Amino acid sequence: MVELAGAWKASSKNSNKAKIVMDAVRNSGSLYRDGLGMIASENIVSPMVQKVVGSDLHGRYAEGLPFKRYYQGCGDFDTIEDLGINLAKQLFKAPFANIQSISGTVSNIATLKAISNPGDDITAVSTADGGHISHARMGAVGLRDLNLSTYPWNEERMEPDIDASIKLIHDVKPKVALFGQSVFLFPTPLEDLAQAAHDVGAKVMYDGAHVLGLIAGGCFQNPLEEGADIMTGSSHKTFPGPQGGLILSSSKDEKFQRKLNNAIFPGTCSSYHLHHVAGKVIALAEFMEYGEDLSKNTVKNAKALGAALASEGFDVLAESRGYTASHQVLTRHGSLDSGAGAKAADLLEQAGIITNMNMLPGDTKAMSPSGLRLGAQELTRVGMGVDEMKDVARFYSRVLIDKEDPSSVKSDVKEFKSEYQTIRYCFNEDELSGYPL
Repeated sequence: MVELAGAWKASSKNSNKAKIVMDAVRNSGSLYRDGLGMIASENIVSPMVQKVVGSDLHGRYAEGLPFKRYYQGCGDFDTIEDLGINLAKQLFKAPFANIQSISGTVSNIATLKAISNPGDDITAVSTADGGHISHARMGAVGLRDLNLSTYPWNEERMEPDIDASIKLIHDVKPKVALFGQSVFLFPTPLEDLAQAAHDVGAKVMYDGAHVLGLIAGGCFQNPLEEGADIMTGSSHKTFPGPQGGLILSSSKDEKFQRKLNNAIFPGTCSSYHLHHVAGKVIALAEFMEYGEDLSKNTVKNAKALGAALASEGFDVLAESRGYTASHQVLTRHGSLDSGAGAKAADLLEQAGIITNMNMLPGDTKAMSPSGLRLGAQELTRVGMGVDEMKDVARFYSRVLIDKEDPSSVKSDVKEFKSEYQTIRYCFNEDELSGYPL
């Protein structure tokens, strides 16, 4: 290591600041190592992904596309990105893939830049019904200055009301019909809705951020085969890679593909975090090998979790449809806008169970909602199965129904989790031997 001399040597005051950061990083790691990570938008990465994300690539640039760069020194990264593009096309059966985006939201911003102009009309799921914030005026839709109309919602089925949404599309004649959600229990009835959108000349955009891994694993729906022109996604939710995004398209039109590429660079990204791109490529390769089993088991576990929570006495949404067909489960803990979801999330964290409060249909206050949104993907990644979901549900019941001291439950959660410390569905660490980074 290069020594720092003179004025460059850290003072004890600044060293202490760095220590604060390192201690907090370690504490966060301990929280998730010893607890149950159940936030539906999170996942953990494999040892090999961790290696490349921590590599020298973290400080490098590669503006442009593979083999068409503005900088020198990009030849090795060309190999990485070109491989990743081809893997993504193969995995998602898509003629077009861009893996540069640094997040799902940036993917959405870039796509809206490519397919709409300020003042255009857009239809989407409202945030109250589970739409993502980037689908709203507060997010990417507002950034692009689009006129938003939201789909009528079928609360029992937790999906857009098909007939009423088709009528809305015919009436509004949007430039973009956006589907997909942040609260995402079931596949969208996409074929009829996409047909209606195409009938009025709209581009169909599907935000698959939450369910991208389930789509890739053949366990959800394939939007690009059901009428979507573009699918955006996150690489770190049910798809178990590093934080980042993707854009995929069913279009073979080279001019349209160039618009999508240009919307990422130079449209929304300059440096697009090469270390994360390399991590995505490793995750894509791992998913080609193990992703189908991971996705199937994630959905099985989520269904089992929903049923187990209902058996414990919780109000689990969408009972008539089997609670879920994705990685998510929704529970209601009090009256609308009561803040009961926030209180439940806080108590569970005290017990070592990490969740998030969430608005449910009928809630209007994002910071005091009635519900929780739970994800089964991280527990699945460390080897838990349907039997363990019953144990997890029992921990919830002890905290929220039996009103047991959370600290007592936390010690039992830690003991339970100690048996699940190995990341599964990925390449073995031994395969890294001979490849120091």
